Amino acid sequence: MTNASLEILSIADAPWHDVQTVFGTRGDPSSCWCQYFKMDNAEWKTASRATCEPRLKQQVKDLDPAPGVLAYLDGEPVGWCAVEPRTSYSRLNRMTVVKSSPEEPDDDSVWAVTCFVVRVGFRKRGIGRALLGGAIDHARRGGARVIEGYPVDPAEREKVSSAELYHGSVSLFAANGFREVARPSPDRAVMQLDLTE
Repeated sequence: MTNASLEILSIADAPWHDVQTVFGTRGDPSSCWCQYFKMDNAEWKTASRATCEPRLKQQVKDLDPAPGVLAYLDGEPVGWCAVEPRTSYSRLNRMTVVKSSPEEPDDDSVWAVTCFVVRVGFRKRGIGRALLGGAIDHARRGGARVIEGYPVDPAEREKVSSAELYHGSVSLFAANGFREVARPSPDRAVMQLDLTE
């Protein structure tokens, strides 16, 4: 990515058409809009872009700070990272991987990174690492004490598709200063960054 300008912005500071560009019209991001961890099973069964996109748009309007950051490469929107207080994710708090966290489930000072989206054509260019760095800054400004991620460890799986990497990878989190605090399964870790240190 030499000579390229990479910028990370709060989703609240981005035009909505840039958000639509990142989430796209194909694949999981285009239908989920980072609502999976916020919906119960019944809601999720009937969810679609038509229901999820307006929910994210309303969350951006209602929440301060907003629920994530966008990446721009030379002015073009290329990626997204969801980060907000872990208590905002009702489904996440019921998942086995999160239950292995040493943090209390109702602690608003614990933030979670739940999702990365990097557009096809812009992958393997350091955008995920920059997004995570921007998510850390965003959480710090929002008052986070700890940030958690629940990444995949590709070294522990025979094969990992790009779709499965929406959680991020263990190496990505480690490169941004996170340390492993739990390993609920061989291929999934709980990684934390303590912002008080």
